[in-house]
Amino acid sequence: MRAASECGRKFGAVRFNVHFDVVAPGRIPLMWCLIAFILTFFVTRTIVRYIRRNADNTAPRKWWQPRNISGAGGLHIHHVVIGVVLVLLSGVAMVTMAVDGGVVEFTAAAIFFGIGAALVLDEFALILHLQDVYWSEDGRTSVDAVFVAVAVAGLLVLGFNPLSFFDIGIWRDDDNVVARVTVVVMALLTLALAVVVLLKGKLWTGLVGMFITPLLFIGAIRVSRPHAPWARWHYQDKPRKMHKALERERYLRRPVVQAKLWLQHLIAGEPRFPQDAEVDAELDKEIHAAPAPGHPAGSGAEPQVAAKSAG
Repeated sequence: MRAASECGRKFGAVRFNVHFDVVAPGRIPLMWCLIAFILTFFVTRTIVRYIRRNADNTAPRKWWQPRNISGAGGLHIHHVVIGVVLVLLSGVAMVTMAVDGGVVEFTAAAIFFGIGAALVLDEFALILHLQDVYWSEDGRTSVDAVFVAVAVAGLLVLGFNPLSFFDIGIWRDDDNVVARVTVVVMALLTLALAVVVLLKGKLWTGLVGMFITPLLFIGAIRVSRPHAPWARWHYQDKPRKMHKALERERYLRRPVVQAKLWLQHLIAGEPRFPQDAEVDAELDKEIHAAPAPGHPAGSGAEPQVAAKSAG
């Protein structure tokens, strides 16, 4: 009994101190900027959907109910305008505090920057197309831009650095010209690989690959997406490669399309898993071969292998 109690006391005296650094040192302001960005995006989308759903409601609005902002003469003020103002003000504040500013002040400015950036990117498609395409198919560009921004900021918060060659000791500690030229050449080769990956239509692989270099080699070696500029330039006289690109795109896009259609059914009040015919029809609409150089997209000049693969 005594031995058991001594064992218990010894075991109780053991302390486990486990510390996880989820956020990289010095990147607390960026973490709060990312949190503000994500929250602002979701709140903004919720408000905009509420306003659209109640657009035909003629009842007087209560003070707490969201509504469109209008200026003199009924001019509709998009929230991207507020975002641009916040980004400019917070950006100037951060530049001003870059040398002598404290962490608390810099974090506050970063939060406002994240709020402004979310408002801007939520209407990125409007800026890109110079017309109100918020609810159209082209409006999905805004959502893609937001996902890219969240992914890049998240990697930075976790401590990843783009072109991490400049963080190695040979760059920081060695003034040898040959060593520094070697690092610069490696960085330029990485950028060239990233360009190839982006030209192959692999946006996520290219962006994340800037932080995790092996992904760039994988993306550069693998076949291009069928609608990308690389396929437009290099696959027009290679029907087997174009066929492979189309089949691979359908295979990879299928679960994404299934999830999207299921979500649409759920929102419409018909919670059911989409049928194969419905998924195939959506894939036929989304996936296509790049037109030959000199022919605009949608001109009907796509190679015959596109129709053959889509069937």
